[in-house]
Amino acid sequence: MAAIGKTTLDSGWLAAMSTEVHLSGTQLTTTQLPSVGPTSPWMEAVVPGTVLATLVKNKVVPDPFYGLENETIIDIADSGREYYTFWFFTTFQCKLSGTQHLDLNFRAINYSAEVYLNGHKKVLPKGMFRRHSLDVTDIVHPDGQNLLAVLVYPPDHPGSIPPDGGQGGDHEIGKDVATQYVEGWDWMCPIRDRNTGIWDEVSISVTGPVKVIDPHLVSSFYDNYKRAYLHATTELENKSTRVAECSLNIQVTTDLEGNFCLIEHLQTQHLSIPAGSRVQYTFPELFFYKPNLWWPNGMGKQSLYKVSVTVDVKGYGESDLWSQLFGFRKIESYIDNTTGGRLFKVNGQPIFIRGGNWILSDGLLRLSKKRYSTDIKFHADMNFNMIRCWGGGLAERPEFYHYCDIHGLLVWQEFWITGDVDGRGVPVSNPNGPLDHDLFLLCARDTVKLLRNHPSLALWVGGNEQIPPDDINKALKQDLRLHPHFESSLNEGGKFVEDSPAVLRDPSQYLDGARIYIQGSMWDGFANGKGDFTDGPYEIQNPEDFFKDDFYKYGFNPEVGSVGMPVSATIRATMPPEGWRIPLFKKVSNYYQEVPNPIWEYHKYIPYSKPGKVHDQILLYGSPKDLNDFCLKAQLVNYIQYRALLEGWTSRMWTKYTGVLIWKTQNPWTGLRGQFYDHLLDQTAGFYGCRCAAEPIHVQLNLVTYLLEVVNTTSEELSDIAIEASVWDLEGTCPYYKVHEKLSVPPKRTVPIAEMKYPKSKNPKPVYFLLLKLYRMSDDRIISRNFYWLHLSGGDYKLLEPYRKKTVPLKIISQVFIKGTTNEMHMLVENTSKKPESKSRTYRNDFATKQGDVDFDVASVHSTHDGADKKHEASWFQKISRHFTKESDGLRVAEINGSDIGVAFFLHFSVHGLKQGHKEGEDTRILPVHYSDNYFSLVPGEAMPIKISFEVPPGVTPRVTLDGWNYRGVHTVR
Repeated sequence: MAAIGKTTLDSGWLAAMSTEVHLSGTQLTTTQLPSVGPTSPWMEAVVPGTVLATLVKNKVVPDPFYGLENETIIDIADSGREYYTFWFFTTFQCKLSGTQHLDLNFRAINYSAEVYLNGHKKVLPKGMFRRHSLDVTDIVHPDGQNLLAVLVYPPDHPGSIPPDGGQGGDHEIGKDVATQYVEGWDWMCPIRDRNTGIWDEVSISVTGPVKVIDPHLVSSFYDNYKRAYLHATTELENKSTRVAECSLNIQVTTDLEGNFCLIEHLQTQHLSIPAGSRVQYTFPELFFYKPNLWWPNGMGKQSLYKVSVTVDVKGYGESDLWSQLFGFRKIESYIDNTTGGRLFKVNGQPIFIRGGNWILSDGLLRLSKKRYSTDIKFHADMNFNMIRCWGGGLAERPEFYHYCDIHGLLVWQEFWITGDVDGRGVPVSNPNGPLDHDLFLLCARDTVKLLRNHPSLALWVGGNEQIPPDDINKALKQDLRLHPHFESSLNEGGKFVEDSPAVLRDPSQYLDGARIYIQGSMWDGFANGKGDFTDGPYEIQNPEDFFKDDFYKYGFNPEVGSVGMPVSATIRATMPPEGWRIPLFKKVSNYYQEVPNPIWEYHKYIPYSKPGKVHDQILLYGSPKDLNDFCLKAQLVNYIQYRALLEGWTSRMWTKYTGVLIWKTQNPWTGLRGQFYDHLLDQTAGFYGCRCAAEPIHVQLNLVTYLLEVVNTTSEELSDIAIEASVWDLEGTCPYYKVHEKLSVPPKRTVPIAEMKYPKSKNPKPVYFLLLKLYRMSDDRIISRNFYWLHLSGGDYKLLEPYRKKTVPLKIISQVFIKGTTNEMHMLVENTSKKPESKSRTYRNDFATKQGDVDFDVASVHSTHDGADKKHEASWFQKISRHFTKESDGLRVAEINGSDIGVAFFLHFSVHGLKQGHKEGEDTRILPVHYSDNYFSLVPGEAMPIKISFEVPPGVTPRVTLDGWNYRGVHTVR
């Protein structure tokens, strides 16, 4: 007898081109099983994944994301659909008892398929975003060995790629209900197989006579969130030929420390389900008093409860089970009267949106929990609170949403409409959207059921820069209408009001009912709200422009983009040597125009200049000498560009803006624009510029007014705080020092505090550093730290070039904690070029709040400047060691010698792996790595706690290195 529940079929798959397999599906799953061999067309398959992912894995084609290799792979427009029509094959074990049932589930395929199981044929209809569940009870083998073959067909309208590329190629893909980016975009190369394949989870599920289908969970609140109700509705299918007498159970638990859980609710209902029927059942609402609420990133904890639904059938026992992590939260949204922008509230608190646009994790759909975990944690680490899933990409997967639930990222999910492919372009494209409107709506409704229980899901949007065709739009508005409770339609007693007999009383009986639907990304409070093209811009800006009154005049910008050059190691790892050539700088009037090499151009490089408007931001630091120099200077620009973007928006929080989403946060391939980490998962400096600027509480410099501003996005007033402002020159002296004390800042406000008198003072330096610290006066704990490098108006940063010759000494104290393959390193990095300024009370950087999930008290994280250094260093590590049960390899001190006094500028950690058989020039980086901070700077005497965490591959010895602007070469610190 098989165990009740789901088993994922994610290994042991084979694949072959259909034209090379001369057997039928019946033969493959009965008498002539495929095998891998020298003359066999079969190869190991990537499932979930695409045909192209399988071909790359087996080196049948080169990596399309390396250099210009994508141009060597035949496009489906030239090969025909048959070339990318593939067989997939696997086996599985399952022995059923006489009363059990088995479903074979495909969570998504692209685009249609024939399924053969033990010689029996089933059909998976068209549509990329729909689930398929096949009852195969009668065709599984009683001995338990089952043979499964799937013939997957590409989209019906794969289209062709015009010579000049373009947004969505020739737009033919828009005739299907499929992802549209696959014909290429201004940030993406064409995907040759159009993402054909079994691209999402395949599973089998064993049930008894009754199956639980798509439960829907909704929470409602009263009395200022003191009283909460959990509403739950589920479908139940009786697969047997007899009436099923059922006990239907719902249980709500919360995790406690020590692997214990607390049962918050347990309710059992009894019902009879007729033979062969499918019914909907709504539980009596469950009452909670002051439940732990789910909050977005930066607003509070992401409290999650486990909700389990089980059904027991009389005479059988447990028949099926379902569970979901659920967060109690309420999301409201409306157009703000002050700004005209769309405003979001979570649990009654307005949330200033700072986030980014998301396409998908990987262009070959090699999607995994591990990759999603990194992707979403990266966004949380940048202090973002929203991700927009762009309409030309995917309806994202439950694993994506799971990690958004965990890390507090609100999600804007679009359906599969884009302006470029659905209604405009040259030639004008698909003005009526996909050919099959019923299929589109079927996929949309199924996607809602798949994702609606995630607290991170904030809103549905009809399309990108376009609205769906009228009939689809009308249907979506009806299907996704809000329950009256979420439109505040309550009577005095707080009970649900039925405004018509057609309105269902319980919100869990709606398809969704608890979050809004907006018809398009530039409508109803986004951009100018009317659908005109008022998002953007998408190129380099002068940093101060983000603060100007005329920069962007609408309340919520859904897309504003800029540069995204990665580090030089990524260029070398993803391109041949001819791709290592840096751009030529061609003078155009008083500006320089960058001319990139053909490989960079193919990878959609955005230049760091805009002749006529923006001088080349890299040349502000002097002419780059080589790839390393170019990429390092690009990181300086990345940091300034994106910090200024977010600080400029936040400076006008609630007075002009309600939110901004950056285009984009990452690329699904090795692209060279609009990203905060590259496809290999190494962060750019822009990542840390965002992390700094998007802090919930933040001190910043307005680059136009030179006012110091304090940002408080929290719901609590800040009181008894102070700002320390210190200016440092290239000689290591501090010509300006000022403390603004006894400050208070109301909640949800950006407040100007005082004007910076430097550089208006006499004899200002042409290039200087500014360090701002916001701290609590009661204990000197730092709330926000912000480091700028600045030049006088009309100047540049070229004096930083000779500053590279400065040798500023550093001391790094570190300890590593190891658990399995996970390494966590805690470091204290100190600029020892001189003792701290006696007037400074904050040189120790004792942070009042957690920095990068640092889960230990950093009150004693510093080196004293008396004879007790070692005592204090040891006590710090003893303190943090108490928070870990992991193996530690001991305290270590590394020193980088130097004779100069000055700022240790733009320090950058990286982690490398040493292994046997290393080839010269091979990329040695261990990726991904999570850093509490990187690309940071330290003034003389200042110390900074840093946390690094990473997984160590088998057979690899990790090595942590440090480099920086004025640190020639790479220094091993651990």
